Amino acid sequence: MTPKAVITDWGGVLTSPLRDAVALWLERDGIDAVRYKAVMRAWVEQAYDGGAFNPIHGLEDGSLATDEFERLLAAELTTVDGGPVAPAGLISRMFAGFAPVEPMYATLRRARARGVRTALLSNSWGNDYPRHLFADLFDDVVISCEVGMRKPDAEIFRLAVERLGLEPGECVFIDDIVHNIRAAESVGLHGVHHTEPGATEAALRDLGLLTA
Repeated sequence: MTPKAVITDWGGVLTSPLRDAVALWLERDGIDAVRYKAVMRAWVEQAYDGGAFNPIHGLEDGSLATDEFERLLAAELTTVDGGPVAPAGLISRMFAGFAPVEPMYATLRRARARGVRTALLSNSWGNDYPRHLFADLFDDVVISCEVGMRKPDAEIFRLAVERLGLEPGECVFIDDIVHNIRAAESVGLHGVHHTEPGATEAALRDLGLLTA
């Protein structure tokens, strides 16, 4: 099928990389980075390998409240001098370094101006989104905690496609996480692994969604 829509992730695609925001947060809050990376590596692996329930899974699908996630994560962390990490506002501090990637916003607007339908499909971490920009960017928005599903679950991709009134083969999915791309492709979407704006724009041109 000829692609007619672009469905995109938010963090790491429309924003600067999460690793950059996290590095800034760890430095500002004086958190032991080695300990943080060990905890998150274990949680992320569980969240993507289909293993037992863990806090990331619950945060993303909305079954775990943000303040409870903050409490659980803070309890696993220490500052560089061995002190406790304050749980209140932890998520806001973690994402404070996110910056918009304007070339990707421009790419979406160009595609939409050509009649391409656009949607956001994001795994939320309880963070704030620039919702005041959504009407100009997207025909639909699917945020994991609001629909009770999360990437890489097949059903959340099907939901995003259905809400655009299209078939999976008519949709392109952009994400910076390869695991999510593979999951989308298994449902029938065209996957674009985002590494930087120029490469993603070129991929969309190759798929006929943008002109040179």
